[in-house]
Amino acid sequence: MRLKSLKRWLILGHRWLGIATGLFLAAWVLSGLVMLYVAFPALTEAERLSRLAPIAFDRVRLGPDEALARAGLDPAPGGLSLSMRAGAPVYQVTARDGARHTLSAETGQALGPLDAAAARAPFGPGATVRAVSRDQWTVRDRYDPLRPFHVVALGDAAGTELYVSARTGAVVLDTTRRERLWNWLGAIPHWFYPTPLRARGELWRGSVLWVSGIAGAGVLSGLVLGIWRLRLRRPYASGAVTPYRGLGRWHHLLGTLGGLSLLTFVASGWLSMNPNHWFSPRTPPAALREAYAGPPAKFDRAALEHPARPGTVEVRFTQVGGRPVLVAAEARGGRVVAPPQPEAALRAAAARALPEARLAGAETLTAYDAYWYAHHDTRPLPVLRLRLDDPAATWLHIDPETGALLDRLDASGRLQRWLFEAPHRLDFGNLFQARPAWDAVMWLLNGLGATIALSGVVLGWRRLRRPARMG
Repeated sequence: MRLKSLKRWLILGHRWLGIATGLFLAAWVLSGLVMLYVAFPALTEAERLSRLAPIAFDRVRLGPDEALARAGLDPAPGGLSLSMRAGAPVYQVTARDGARHTLSAETGQALGPLDAAAARAPFGPGATVRAVSRDQWTVRDRYDPLRPFHVVALGDAAGTELYVSARTGAVVLDTTRRERLWNWLGAIPHWFYPTPLRARGELWRGSVLWVSGIAGAGVLSGLVLGIWRLRLRRPYASGAVTPYRGLGRWHHLLGTLGGLSLLTFVASGWLSMNPNHWFSPRTPPAALREAYAGPPAKFDRAALEHPARPGTVEVRFTQVGGRPVLVAAEARGGRVVAPPQPEAALRAAAARALPEARLAGAETLTAYDAYWYAHHDTRPLPVLRLRLDDPAATWLHIDPETGALLDRLDASGRLQRWLFEAPHRLDFGNLFQARPAWDAVMWLLNGLGATIALSGVVLGWRRLRRPARMG
């Protein structure tokens, strides 16, 4: 009797959970296919540098320290750079509270917002400009310190639009017509990214967790029910292995076949939202960055003499363990580091950043591995990996040339890599990384998941309409 009651509740639960979330499931798997080929708009480092003008070093009258002292600003580690804005050299400052400031490198004066005419000027008379504070492509909170924006439409065949921060005068995002179009079928439905929802971070996060959690329960109940009602050794009286007919038969058989894949897809997507903050983010916390950088380094006007060469578009002032480091970048991506950082200095800075830990191992990666790879992200090589023996079993990834702290990966982050990236993106090390084999498997699994979800939507619609016909 209990078994019969359990089966009844399982059927009812799966039916109504499926009706509630079937369309979401179908949208997720179909939009995931779009995301294989069109990413959410973002400005790469190469694109950012290509938009910068060569620095007029002859017009730089003040060194970084003098300009900061006049403005009374204290930048966060790595939060100071020299570049051009509206034809003049400026220092871009990110304060410790995340606020952005722009200082004239000639006078030290804090500059106000960039106007629309100055934002459009570098792109020629054919460009048009409009003002935006927040839109679909700048909805993320990481753009908050840069708002508002001048959106410059270049009028080219690709329909390129550049987002110029009114605060800094820098291009911070570019989009094309193709990206904007396909993202309405890709990332926006996949990530629950309509602007009114995504602009409210906690509401958005809670919505994704609840909807994906309910959808996961629906898939799990369907998988259990599908296995339970499948008879391979003792078929039903009709001779079939399933008691259902028509579309229900296909939903049962395909759901049993692909239910596990669909369940891992939904469950891993739920885990990507870091429920209950189980996993540590890869971005190093501010305290770790501060400790790694060490006490403030000195940057006077003379420090600019080494990187002051034609073609330099940005000089970034950083420090490692209290020692000053200058990184001068060119528009095509070449860079000069003064001085290059010896590995011993990087190890010492890491030891000071985590004084309770000892260095358990170090290796310089010249090829990607299971934890440092570029299948979905841009990650540089070579990279120095320092493994520490603190309670969190922290790994630090460091640029061996500049000493920049690239990310922190502890035991929880490595676990999330296998609970999220592996099942959700099929990132199982080298398995399925060769294309087009990876694409073929993704299409097969997503197509199977979409068929299960859409057939469930049709069956649910028929179930909802049944009382109306009987009435």
